[in-house]
Amino acid sequence: MKSISDLGDLQGKRVLIRCDLNVPLDGSTITDDGRIKASLPTLNKLRNAGAKIIVLAHLGRPKGQVKPEFSLAPAAKRLGELLDTEIKLAGDVVGDSAAETVASLADGEIAMLENVRFEPGEESKDEDERAALADKYAAFGDVFVSDGFGVVHRKQASVYDLAAKLPNAAGTLVEAEVEVLKQLTEKPANPYVVVLGGAKVSDKLAVIENLIKSADTLVIGGGMLFTFLAAQGHGVGKSLLEEDQIDTVKGYLDQAEQAGKKIILPTDVIVAPEFKADAAPTTVTVDRIPEDQLGLDIGPESAQAFASVITEAKTVFWNGPMGVAEWEAFAGGTKAVAQALTEVDGLSVVGGGDSAAAVRDLGFADDQFGHISTGGGASLEYLEGKELPGLAVLG
Repeated sequence: MKSISDLGDLQGKRVLIRCDLNVPLDGSTITDDGRIKASLPTLNKLRNAGAKIIVLAHLGRPKGQVKPEFSLAPAAKRLGELLDTEIKLAGDVVGDSAAETVASLADGEIAMLENVRFEPGEESKDEDERAALADKYAAFGDVFVSDGFGVVHRKQASVYDLAAKLPNAAGTLVEAEVEVLKQLTEKPANPYVVVLGGAKVSDKLAVIENLIKSADTLVIGGGMLFTFLAAQGHGVGKSLLEEDQIDTVKGYLDQAEQAGKKIILPTDVIVAPEFKADAAPTTVTVDRIPEDQLGLDIGPESAQAFASVITEAKTVFWNGPMGVAEWEAFAGGTKAVAQALTEVDGLSVVGGGDSAAAVRDLGFADDQFGHISTGGGASLEYLEGKELPGLAVLG
C-alpha cells in the first residue's frame, strides 16, 4: 500500500477520502464519536498539505434510498467541532449540490458528500452499476485516500471501485489498523490470548477455526458461550442457543485439544427470568442453569478467571462483549475483561464494533488500550485470513 506521502504535492489538489463515520445515534445525538475522532489525523494531514478535501462516508443502512434519519449532518457537525472548521455538507451524493459544494472548496477546506448509501449503486452486486457510480465520484477528485477501515472488507463503489480509478493511498488510520493486525497474525508475542464474545457462534466460525491455529488460548463469553456449553452436554435454559452449530463447536473443542490449545469457558453465569434491564439477576454455576432462566453475563468467578488469563498474556485480541453490557446488572463480565486488557504488559487490541462502544460506555479511555480498532467486521475477516477488497485494490 502507498502512503499519503507517495501521492506527491497535494497543494490545491482535490482529495477524495473514504472515511468511516458510521456512528451510533440516539435521534440526532451521537452517542459514541470514536470513529469520527479516529479520522482526524489523516484529515489534518491533508489540510496541512493544502488539499481540497472531499469526504465520502456512510451512516446506517438506507439501502439505496434517501432517508433523512440517515443523513450525515450529525457527523458533519461533530467533525467540524473537533477540527474547529466548517464542514460543507452537500445536499446529495453526486448531484448538483455535490458538484457545487466541491467546486466551492478553497485549499485546506473540507466538503462532505451525503450518505453514499443513499445511492443504489454504492452497494450493488452489479459491477457495472458500481463502476458507473465510482466514475461520478472520481469526477470530483484528483486522488483517492482510503481511511475507512471499517468498510475495507466490502466491495463497494466508494471503497473498491473508486480506488481503482484514481491514484490512491492508504490513510494513517488504515495504515495503523493493518500494522496492528499484522502483529496479531504474523508474529504475535506469546502467550497470545483471544477473547471472543457477542451473540452468535455462527458470526465467528471462520475466525475461531483460524485462531485455533495461531492463538494459545481462546476465551469464550457472550451469548455464543451457551452453544459451547450445550456442546459439553450442559442444559442452558432459555439462553441463546444455536443448535445447528453444536456439532461444529464440538469439533472446535476437539481440534483445540489435539493442537494443545486451550478454549476457556465460564464456570458460572448470571441468569435472569427475562431479557430486561431490570430483570432480577442470579449467579449460578454452568451446570445448574434453570430451565426457565436465560444467561445474560458471565459470572464473577469466571470474570476473575478470564482477567487472570488476560493479564498474563503478551498479546490479546478481544472482540465482543461478555454479556448485555449496556445494562448495569449484566455488564460486570465485560468490565472485568476491559480492565484486564488495560493491565496487559504487551499488545492489547479491542476489536472494534460493540466492544469499542462498550469500553467507552463503561468509562475507559482509548489510550488505556494498545489499540482500539474502528472496524470489527474488517478486523475479524483479516484474522480469518481473507483478502479484503478495499486493501487489495490499493497500491
